[in-house]
Amino acid sequence: MATDAPPPARTGAELPSTEKFVEMQESAEFGELRSSHRSFAFPLTVGFILWYLLFVLLSNYAGDFMGTKLFGNVNVALVLGLAQFLTTFLIAWWYSRHAATQLDPKADAIKSRMEGGA
Repeated sequence: MATDAPPPARTGAELPSTEKFVEMQESAEFGELRSSHRSFAFPLTVGFILWYLLFVLLSNYAGDFMGTKLFGNVNVALVLGLAQFLTTFLIAWWYSRHAATQLDPKADAIKSRMEGGA
């Protein structure tokens, strides 16, 4: 997809060397950032995948249960299907909040140090 937007203006600051990138990647600070991201994202991803697979398996093999009417024409399958959307949005919101409070400050500190600001 092409865009007519010009490339970002260069600020005149030199880009860090490959050695600086490797050094930062091996640092404890970067390891803490990576660990903080993984300890949040991986369990949440596994949990959501298991929740989704449970829904699919119930839909395939527990038709009587999923067809149980809760009220009116609303059954268990509809409620669990809508809960899939709800949990998707809740996870996105929760991750966004986690990133803003835990990950972004650490990443900004690393970025400023790499760009020579600190």
